[in-house]
Amino acid sequence: MDKTTDEIIPLRPWGTSPAAGADDQAQRPGQRPPERVAFDRRELQTILGFYGTKVAEGEWRDYAMDFGREKAVFSVFRRASEVPLYRIVKDPALARKQGMYSVVAQGGLIMKRGHDLASVLRVLAKTPKLTPV
Repeated sequence: MDKTTDEIIPLRPWGTSPAAGADDQAQRPGQRPPERVAFDRRELQTILGFYGTKVAEGEWRDYAMDFGREKAVFSVFRRASEVPLYRIVKDPALARKQGMYSVVAQGGLIMKRGHDLASVLRVLAKTPKLTPV
């Protein structure tokens, strides 16, 4: 008989290294492991409403969401095979400083940052153009 079938492998929390176990948690009793940052329902309604408008205009075609420990990112693509045109970033660490929402352009330029998501998204809205008569 093989001994590997009788072994019980202990599971560890997601994102911890094999060396970090119960002993490491005992050293930090007052700290909780960081949680994921995500968009709440109100934020997603705002973002997806704006996204739907741009899809109807034919400008955007795909999106991706990434929820990490420090940031949540909503990326907008013209085509699925390209790099994102814009990234809508939620960073709670900046909530009391510059605002936790930001719109980042393709090259990494922060186009707008603020405390209100709807006002930050207005930077992506097209301004009406005057046509000569």
